[in-house]
Amino acid sequence: MTPTRRTVLLAGAAAALVPALPATAAQRAATAQPYASYWYPDSLPSGTPGPGITWRSLKSWRADTDPDLAFNAASVPLARRFTPAPANPTARTGQARIQSLVSFGPTAGNPSQGAATADYYALTHWAYIDELVFWGGSSGEGLILAPNAPIVDAAHRHGVPVLGNVFLPPVAYGGQLRWTRDLVQKDAAGRHPLAARLVAVAEAYGFDGWFVNAETGGGDAALGRDMLSFMRELKSLAAAKGQRVTWYDAMTVSGSVSWQGALNAQNEAFFRTSDDMFVDFRWSAGSLVSSGQRAEQLGRDRYELWAGVDVEANGWNSTVRWDAIVPTDSKHLASVGLYRPEWTRNHLPADQRDPAAFHAADDRFWTGRSLDPSRPDGTDGWRAPAVSVADRSTITSVPFAGTFNTGHGLRWYEDGRVTSDTPWNHLGLQDRLPSRRWAVHTGGSRPAVRFDFEDAWRGGSSVLVDGGLDEPAVLDVYATRLPLTAGTVVDLTHRTDTGSVRVDLAVATADPDSPGATPPYTYVPVASAGTWQTSTVRLDGLTGTTVHAIGVRLTPADGAGPVRWRLGGIAVRSAPPATPAAPTGLRLSAVSGGDLRLVWNPARGAVRHYTLHRVLADGTRRFLGGTCQRAYFVAGLKPEQGERAARFELRAVGELYTSSAPVTLTHPW
Repeated sequence: MTPTRRTVLLAGAAAALVPALPATAAQRAATAQPYASYWYPDSLPSGTPGPGITWRSLKSWRADTDPDLAFNAASVPLARRFTPAPANPTARTGQARIQSLVSFGPTAGNPSQGAATADYYALTHWAYIDELVFWGGSSGEGLILAPNAPIVDAAHRHGVPVLGNVFLPPVAYGGQLRWTRDLVQKDAAGRHPLAARLVAVAEAYGFDGWFVNAETGGGDAALGRDMLSFMRELKSLAAAKGQRVTWYDAMTVSGSVSWQGALNAQNEAFFRTSDDMFVDFRWSAGSLVSSGQRAEQLGRDRYELWAGVDVEANGWNSTVRWDAIVPTDSKHLASVGLYRPEWTRNHLPADQRDPAAFHAADDRFWTGRSLDPSRPDGTDGWRAPAVSVADRSTITSVPFAGTFNTGHGLRWYEDGRVTSDTPWNHLGLQDRLPSRRWAVHTGGSRPAVRFDFEDAWRGGSSVLVDGGLDEPAVLDVYATRLPLTAGTVVDLTHRTDTGSVRVDLAVATADPDSPGATPPYTYVPVASAGTWQTSTVRLDGLTGTTVHAIGVRLTPADGAGPVRWRLGGIAVRSAPPATPAAPTGLRLSAVSGGDLRLVWNPARGAVRHYTLHRVLADGTRRFLGGTCQRAYFVAGLKPEQGERAARFELRAVGELYTSSAPVTLTHPW
């Protein structure tokens, strides 16, 4: 990547009374906010790190001495995906894929478990992504970045592997060749100890491998040979653990840095030692043709080459030679490597970065100007991913439930009530979301469909259908492969805010006959009301089949008119919701004033996530946060008026959002 493009980047239900702990210097350090981890390979820079920066050596890292591992280790396994019938005729299966290089936050000071702000790149269009790179690193902070757990958990729910980043920066950005030599160093047995350390970090933290980007110039042929040897060992060790390695087209076999914009003799050896390669932005139409041919001559898939598309500065206004990568009238020539699509957040003025504005921009980026993947706008100069790449889904087993929580919000809702009015973000709490947004089938006016943050059933958001309705409109919600058995039901939680509308649950047991067509739905009426309600629909007539799609049909009840209708949740189950087992052993591992580190033993059985509430003197439960981990950090708590102790309740939440009995803890002030 050229320098001009670089952005330098609780046990039992009874309360346990925990005595106040002395605030020693060591303990104050132990109660510090946990952050995503970053390292130098071995040697550290000279001088003193800047404020908020901690210099660490990866060579010195050990899992058993990592004080923040419980906060940083992802817990959601990588889900398997399937590809439904494409949403439109130009979206392909089995051809171009998408790799996304995203900087979710700064290298240093990136909170492990979200923060009290809704201003966040809450990525939701996972259905089009095949590989996510946790982009970042700088010469003054650290060069090797492990993704924080919420991002990995959200990605894994949607079947997307996440790679940490190894960034050896150009000299112009502070890169030092000694760091490259540190990375590829050998021990007395001729092995590369940092290759093993990288694999150990990914295994301990629960992510899927590494993106290696060596851009520090000045190397020689000996360094090139050492890097190639390092990459071979890294790939071998990673493959044994089910991890991936991606190489960035920068260093060549000669040890020098020379961006090729192609797969050729200068970088082929590195491609051979990797699962795939990011082709620098210097590619041309001809170089992608020759690169694909060369990959196939090696017995590799041409779609293991990601053609770099830089959208950091201009987003959907970027000039891209789309027909050289993903032509609409012939076979795709390569995959797409999107560099910095978080532009959809960053380009917004700071005072306008609310969730609604962000998702409007992000939908435009991933779906296109029409905002409907089933009917893309052919005049749109931005060829959105939904135009070329078929969406994927991971919804394949019962029970399944979703409440359309995007992983950030202005408030936190439980059963339609606000239990915290503090803005928040935590991608680990994100639901499995609809893969194609938003496909609406109607012969009349198309209402707008979006995530809305002004009201929700659970979490921070709901789906809002808003606009004139003069004909029935069918909204595709989930692509699924859910087996139906006797007793299977669908719970639909919804509300009508404005207008009069009839609501039908739509269930299809096959894909549509052609891309973009309405699935062959069976429609079942559900009651409609002006308050949140959950309608339970039995699917007895479909027993023994498989649900391929779930949607809703809205029909104007009293002629055409404006409608505002909300979808708060969908659940598919074959038995009454079970109550999860409670976690155990809730305790404070460290405390300093109002900064608390809480840890616990995980609940037995399947758990979606954990929620932590504070119980006030009047019995009100205030949501403090949630996480998929077995540890949580609470910052800046203060006594409420007249309060002598703070009381906490921790619950395990199951797939159908049922909560366990609380485990409680009391902390005296």
